[in-house]
Amino acid sequence: MEPSPEQSPHHAYPDHWEADVVLRDGGTARIRPITTDDAERLVSFYEQVSDESKYYRFFAPYPRLSDRDVHRFTHHDYVDRVGLAVTIGGEFIGTVRYDRINDQGRPASAPADEAEVAFLVQDAHQGRGVASALLEHIAAVARERGIRRFAAEVLPANNKMIKVFRDAGYTQRRSFEDGSVHLTLDLEPTEKSLAVQRGREQRAEARSVQRLLAPGSVAVIGTGRTPGGVGRTVLRNLLAAGFTGRTYAVNRAFDEGLTTLDGVPAHRSLGEIDEQVDLAVIAVPAHRVPEAVADCGEHGVQGLVVLSAGYAERGSAGRELQRELVRQARSYGMRIIGPNAFGIINTAESVRLNASLAPESPARGRIGLFTQSGAIGIALLSGLHRRGAGLSSFISAGNRADVSGNDFLQYSFEDQDTDVALLYLESLGNPRKFTRLARRTAAVKPVVVVKGARHSGTNPPGHAVPVSRIPDATVSALMRQAGVIRVDTVTEMVDAGLLLAGQPLPAGPRVAILGNSESLGLLTYDACLAEGLRPRPPRDLTTAASPQDFKDALAEALADGTCDAVIVTAIPWVGEDGEAETGDGEVLAAALHGAAAKSPAKPVAVVHVEIGGLAEALAAASSTAAPRTRPTTLAAQPSGPPAATTAPTPTEPATVEAAGAAGTEEAVEAAAASGTEEADGIERTPGRIPAYPAAERAVRALAEAVKYAQWRRQAATPGKVPEFLDETTDEPGAAALIDALLGATPDPRGRPLTHDEARELLGRYGIPVRPTLPAPDPETAVAAAARLGYPVALKTTAPHLRHRADLGGVRLDLADEDALRRAYGEFTELLGKPAELLPVVQSMAPRGVDTVVRASIDAAAGAILSFGLAGAPSELLGDTAHRLVPATDRDAAELIRSIKAAPVLFGWRGSAPVDTPALEELLLRLSRLVDDHPEVVSVALEPVVVAPQGLTVLGASVRLAPPPPRGDLGPRRLPNY
Repeated sequence: MEPSPEQSPHHAYPDHWEADVVLRDGGTARIRPITTDDAERLVSFYEQVSDESKYYRFFAPYPRLSDRDVHRFTHHDYVDRVGLAVTIGGEFIGTVRYDRINDQGRPASAPADEAEVAFLVQDAHQGRGVASALLEHIAAVARERGIRRFAAEVLPANNKMIKVFRDAGYTQRRSFEDGSVHLTLDLEPTEKSLAVQRGREQRAEARSVQRLLAPGSVAVIGTGRTPGGVGRTVLRNLLAAGFTGRTYAVNRAFDEGLTTLDGVPAHRSLGEIDEQVDLAVIAVPAHRVPEAVADCGEHGVQGLVVLSAGYAERGSAGRELQRELVRQARSYGMRIIGPNAFGIINTAESVRLNASLAPESPARGRIGLFTQSGAIGIALLSGLHRRGAGLSSFISAGNRADVSGNDFLQYSFEDQDTDVALLYLESLGNPRKFTRLARRTAAVKPVVVVKGARHSGTNPPGHAVPVSRIPDATVSALMRQAGVIRVDTVTEMVDAGLLLAGQPLPAGPRVAILGNSESLGLLTYDACLAEGLRPRPPRDLTTAASPQDFKDALAEALADGTCDAVIVTAIPWVGEDGEAETGDGEVLAAALHGAAAKSPAKPVAVVHVEIGGLAEALAAASSTAAPRTRPTTLAAQPSGPPAATTAPTPTEPATVEAAGAAGTEEAVEAAAASGTEEADGIERTPGRIPAYPAAERAVRALAEAVKYAQWRRQAATPGKVPEFLDETTDEPGAAALIDALLGATPDPRGRPLTHDEARELLGRYGIPVRPTLPAPDPETAVAAAARLGYPVALKTTAPHLRHRADLGGVRLDLADEDALRRAYGEFTELLGKPAELLPVVQSMAPRGVDTVVRASIDAAAGAILSFGLAGAPSELLGDTAHRLVPATDRDAAELIRSIKAAPVLFGWRGSAPVDTPALEELLLRLSRLVDDHPEVVSVALEPVVVAPQGLTVLGASVRLAPPPPRGDLGPRRLPNY
């Protein structure tokens, strides 16, 4: 909303303060500055506030606002006087304002840095978190305008408002003066305030998804009058799934006499429905969607699933339609899945929702699935169904204009029905937030991700989100750092999901292999080695092995303390007449589960080749088994979902829970309560044992589980930033230097630092860079060498020859003046004139391994720390490791050990190990620098020579620029793409 010309004579309307937010109950609202055009809205809002709330606001009866009050509360300069409003449907539901004051509490201007703040929330919307959201946003506005403290006077009986201030997490002081509570809040964000903000964000966004997945009533708008069509298909699927709520068919083209359709009430509009509608599925042409959204908003619908196509996937015009769709829905407090969505599913017994185009609702299970592609969603649902796996929830978000993978992670984090979250993503709208949410979710349950559109450099059609410039390998490394299981294909995602949902996490990489085929066992052994596991020699039970032999061998392997997981390989039995016997699959499945039920909790996977009946038995044996309660420790992991009734084909993985498995419900509860899946003398309820048609697939899934389990164990005791960094860094000095280098009006494109400027800045953080002296002619070079001391190096700094010793751009170990003059002459004779070469002289460093350390800021992903060996390993082979900033001591240690060439640092082929602690310290110091000063947008230390004792930074390039915005540190808001 633009202000009138009189609104602000000195400052334009701050449209960047506008934000959509999710409130505590999952509904959305709009926060924006109040303008002079809001007088009528303000009066109407105030009339709906109770007398008690008015009394708490003004400390006296105040039945109505005077004209002077209205003028004062709607005229702001957006600097010393600011007002914000929360709106739904264009009407105010809450307001906040601040007025800058001096030490005497009188109106003031800068440099006064304190302001008086006051809130008012409509009674009908109290308890929704409106005041908390307003406090976050008004605090951010105040900091932007140079205000560092808020002062507030609150009546002692106004407990709600006191609680808003107390719970915000800011440093505060309280006193009782003249019958009121005087509160002072320091607005500098603290760890507590940020944690409070993110906790509220998580609960609100999770609730917003929960409202979509568990509605009490659903209306399908655009239900066809004849069978077929998108709307009618969704209605049929809702009914077939046995949705427990109320269902309505809506189509403005229905005949007036039509009252029911497929047994549900039929209406021409939502206004004809007497009851509350929670969820609307919109299946009308794009040009009719705005009308449908308005109808939903005006009748209190809480959320939308928009199946209609014709939006951003069609180009710029469709993208604008999509933005308008989101704006319209949010103005009514609704969230959207879609447009161009495939639908949503919730298999909970209390809901049984299939508001999708999937012809058959999946079985109830423990896997949550989110996909940005309808086609991939169809394939995944079909594949999981064939393999007997069930789902807890499913969202196919289409163009992902509103509800995204981040929202799904928020929901999955606290959803008790989900043990594993699977996500197919084609774009990351907010990578910083994704890695933060993924790290938190992965700490309690596995998150498996397939990233599509990895190498195109652009977003898929319909995904209007910022494009990150970082390579896919970097994205993968950052996901791994956050605990995400990143796989390459949807097949691998399902393979890993089945194992993680049905089996406990392995305690280590030691794998026992047993089976009735020596060849299949050897293939499995080789696959384990290739994936970095530690397999024991395969145990060949011979082709004569019976199911009882399998059971005994598996029980023995599971009881063996020297193995952490077991892979069972099986081929058809060969009878005495030489014919393959294929009818013992059911018996083998029962035998394997019998062994697993009585053995320690270790993961088991089966690799089988065309055993008749085995896949069917693995999928069908547990259709009635109840899911286990997920404990909070690694020692006990959840069982998987009940299997579907349709058996998988022999070429697809299958899963099983043994029918009639021994063990009582009380024993299972006791095991869950104690954090383990078994107790002495008590049989476990067995998990679903996944089966795979190829050894490579089973081993790859197990390897991902091993790496994830290791990450979980490490995440339980997170790394730290060493305290010595605080003692040896000069943060204020670096800040002052950066301000001076950027100047009062910095160039938005930034500027590179000179060698001396970079040395000074890095030196403030304890990163010494070996000095270089210019050598424009031989005499100057000799003088520089005399000053530095022999031996020296002569190097060119020309961009095309820099760091290119292979082209003759570097001459080392020049022991005296004659050697230096001779090298200088060869330089100019072979490579060009001194003015072109820009030669420099530098003293020699101790011999060691040449490495490269970099830090850069990606606008989407944030600050990234990178490490690799100098030259071909990193430049040609891409052998570079990455971590998000700020890095901990553990991150730094893992960073240098995660490159393929890491053995070179640790004494490869008898060489002396280098000083890796010094290298880790350098990484931590650089991480601290870019984290403290976002104006440092890129740093390259090359080469860093790491010797057996100490290291030397021989070259450094630094670039400064105005810092990019950090949306993840500001007040919570929904993205606008």
